[in-house]
Amino acid sequence: MAASETHHILPLPSFDKPVKLLIVVAPYYKDIADELVAGAKATIERCGGTWDLIEVPGALEIPTAIALAERQSNFDGFAALGCVMRGETTHYDTVCNDSSRGLMLLGLQGSCIGNGILTVETREQAVVRAEAAGQDKGGGAAAAALHLIALSRKWAGVRKGIGFRPEELRLAGDTSA
Repeated sequence: MAASETHHILPLPSFDKPVKLLIVVAPYYKDIADELVAGAKATIERCGGTWDLIEVPGALEIPTAIALAERQSNFDGFAALGCVMRGETTHYDTVCNDSSRGLMLLGLQGSCIGNGILTVETREQAVVRAEAAGQDKGGGAAAAALHLIALSRKWAGVRKGIGFRPEELRLAGDTSA
């Protein structure tokens, strides 16, 4: 059982300039969403960061809202929060897979996103994972985004370039560059 496992949790990063996250939540199961949001807010504030909060109708809309904010606003990162519980149809699989895939694609394009969309079989599983005093998956999503922001800032000025640079040609003895 996952609750009895021990996990290594990275210490929260520190920042020399403030960070601002957007918490995007689908409050379909409002009580669970509220717990996820409480955990995310607390984690962001422990890092000295600030946050804004928006609600979207469902988990499928979370990646789209983040993509819009990434293009049109000034957030450093995002915490994606919600809960999808298995029902009687395959809609569960579609929502889980497509919301996760959308977030992953945005992340691969450079967005700093922590995925806190719970995918569970039962309400009891969701409650255990959502509670800030429990598994705190909302706080975990915020922490993941904060770690990605820290990496992004660390590597912000580093450029690999492509091909040969004039300095490399001169070092090789070519004086024509």
